[in-house]
Amino acid sequence: MPFFAKKKSPPQHKHAYLSGNFAPINQTLPLTTCTYEGDIPCELAGGEYVRNGGNPVSNEDLGRDAHWFDGDGMLSGVSFTRQPDGSVQPEFVNQYILTDIFLSTVASSRLRSPILPSIATLVNPLASLFTIVLRILRTIVLVVLSFLPGSTRAIKRISVANTAILYHDGRALATCESGPPMRIALPGLETVGWYDGNRAEGEPEAHDKNDPSFSGSGLLGFMREWTTAHPKVDPTTKEMMLFHSTFFPPYVQYSIIPQASSRSDSNKGMVQRPVPGITGAKMMHDFGVSLKHTIIMDLPLSLDPLNLARNKPVIDYDATKPARFGVFPRHNPEQVKYFETTACCIFHTANAWDDFDASGQVETVHLLTCRLTSACLVFSAGNIAAPQPTKSTVKAVKKKMPFFSKYDADEQCLFEGAPDLESPRLEREPLIKMTADGHATAAYSDEAEEIPEEDDQCRLYHYAFSLKSSQITAQYALSAISFEFPSVHPDLDMQEARYVYGCSTTVSSFNAALGRSVKIDALAKVDTKTLIQKGDRLMNLGKLEPVTGCVDTRTVQEVIDSPLENDPIQVFRMPAGWFAQEPRFVPRKAVAGQTLAEDDGYLLTYAFDETQLRTDGEVPSDTDAASRAKSELWIIDAKDMSTVVGRVALPQRVPYGLHGSWFPEDDILGQKAIDAVRSISDAKSDHNGGIWMNIRASIESMLS
Repeated sequence: MPFFAKKKSPPQHKHAYLSGNFAPINQTLPLTTCTYEGDIPCELAGGEYVRNGGNPVSNEDLGRDAHWFDGDGMLSGVSFTRQPDGSVQPEFVNQYILTDIFLSTVASSRLRSPILPSIATLVNPLASLFTIVLRILRTIVLVVLSFLPGSTRAIKRISVANTAILYHDGRALATCESGPPMRIALPGLETVGWYDGNRAEGEPEAHDKNDPSFSGSGLLGFMREWTTAHPKVDPTTKEMMLFHSTFFPPYVQYSIIPQASSRSDSNKGMVQRPVPGITGAKMMHDFGVSLKHTIIMDLPLSLDPLNLARNKPVIDYDATKPARFGVFPRHNPEQVKYFETTACCIFHTANAWDDFDASGQVETVHLLTCRLTSACLVFSAGNIAAPQPTKSTVKAVKKKMPFFSKYDADEQCLFEGAPDLESPRLEREPLIKMTADGHATAAYSDEAEEIPEEDDQCRLYHYAFSLKSSQITAQYALSAISFEFPSVHPDLDMQEARYVYGCSTTVSSFNAALGRSVKIDALAKVDTKTLIQKGDRLMNLGKLEPVTGCVDTRTVQEVIDSPLENDPIQVFRMPAGWFAQEPRFVPRKAVAGQTLAEDDGYLLTYAFDETQLRTDGEVPSDTDAASRAKSELWIIDAKDMSTVVGRVALPQRVPYGLHGSWFPEDDILGQKAIDAVRSISDAKSDHNGGIWMNIRASIESMLS
């Protein structure tokens, strides 16, 4: 029996994020012709929409710890290829991102579960110190084995590059905060190599090897390369801003990479400049950038192995500590100024911009975010209840409720009340209680004291940081609807854009209950200028509370039913049974003499009809081209938020994933030269390593 094998247990339901259209797909396709209905706007010609997301290649152990944010990166794209006759032909392509972890996994057929420990293991308050240490040691051993003679691919970097994809200076870059960006070739989505801020592997040698890069050296040097999953590219200067968050002081460092054409001896950018004032290791996913300033978010969500010594999970949310926002001039992180407010979690920012006084000096920096009032999403996406139960509750849960015993979304879950219990108050109730007959029950009831609305929300939120008074002069939600995965008109990023587009849901918040998964059945468009103006008026009248205040308190359904003309919120509701993914805005192109509104354009999103699922909620086999489930790419009119302009039928499904980007034709044509790309066949090639490979095989069998 493998050393890490679990004891046999009764059959259990699959993990919510390994089931249905969340289930990984192993079928990859080169550029494949698609059929479509409706129209293909001319703005899409020659461009490509690409979405990133986790797709674990080693997925045999369905009873393992798993999390929505886990998995090897897989890119799914639709290229709108120009034809010789002038028409446009959509073509679908999906490819794994060939990271060191992925290539080592496919070269080791003995592994039944991923090399890296799941985020669910690291965040689980029920996981023992022994279990966590054991999982981490397993990873270390597998990494060391990859360096033995005869190994086809050493694991030099542990990133799975599964979060987002963006374009900068002739390169498409896939990202994940556990490593540097990975360059991808468009439109075929081939993996080129790791990017260090100067050049990517697989490219011709850089002109100046002395240009700064964020590659590390030494025993812990690989941590210096850890880069935010959401770098920001200035649409005007073409600078790319990034931060690097690690486990050791100074904890957060900051880089600016200029485009090659603007580099000079006096402008080589900056690499890994410390941001002072961060006091510990944090789970820092995103940040804000305006034309003049950068905003680092020091939130009370730690990602620190030393938490184990404090009897806490590696990933821990402490609602007793404040949320801190560090604002500094773009090129001067040492001038950071911190603003403190109520604890919260923020995974994504929508936009940031500056307000100037009469003398042209910045007086206020604004930030739009998707603000959560707890870390519940981190836990629920791994089937973990939040907040941390008491020790007696942990013992009761381990005894009465095996970790994977309640995955049926149609059944009442013991932790159904988890989202209602996530509170920023200092004292917390246990998540479950034991009844007299020894059974676990949810520690809430319909007759219990009503939980304040602030306790469970994920909303589009406005902050205003006054640089003159050093005060937060505005902090309130723009709307009560759930709102995540935001985007704006690409030309207005870092400026005061009016409209923000994102995902919403009509049936629940993004803080899904245990055993349930987040599904997007509505896309929203928010007129932020109008709502901020209204919010400021209400605040001046004393009618809008800071922190907990909300400008528009309508539900999604009330917005849909509203007859209001020029409604500041518009919702596109998916048909029954259909679910969307993160939308991206593509602007229309103006003809000579034409002026277009900011929202003249299209939203691109993958759509999936869940009536294709089997009666047990699982997808049909993906290997059968005739019967397998299939997704579509929808092109939605962003101005009226009701018209589906075109629907591209894909040859297979696209699992629900994370972030995507639109790459216009100029980006694809402007890619930098490539000498070589990575290959799966090289990783699978038979290298005779003799005794070393026999040793590796034996150890991997024990660790499978």
